[in-house]
Amino acid sequence: MGFKQGGGGMGNMNQMLKQAQKMQENMMKAKEELESQTVQASSGGGMVEVVVSGKIELLELKINPEAVDPDDAEMLEDMIKAAVNQGIKNAQAMVEQGMAKATGGFNIPGLF
Repeated sequence: MGFKQGGGGMGNMNQMLKQAQKMQENMMKAKEELESQTVQASSGGGMVEVVVSGKIELLELKINPEAVDPDDAEMLEDMIKAAVNQGIKNAQAMVEQGMAKATGGFNIPGLF
């Protein structure tokens, strides 16, 4: 019933579809697992600490009371920005590495 094309035919197409479906399943499982994981980052020698999820959401922000100087709020703001930005970078790297494992290193643009 299928067409034969150069010895490959529908068998190769079915195999490719099965492989693509398996990769998609692996990616969905990896995405779910990664979204539940977290990474930490800090700045100012631990004066500001953050926890960011695999969904790239800020979950926790801790500020050491010693970092609160009413005469230098700008320094505290800078430490918060640095910690949050590093946390986001760490979370993005975690997600990219996890998805690369799920796809066997196959880069699919726009997925992550």
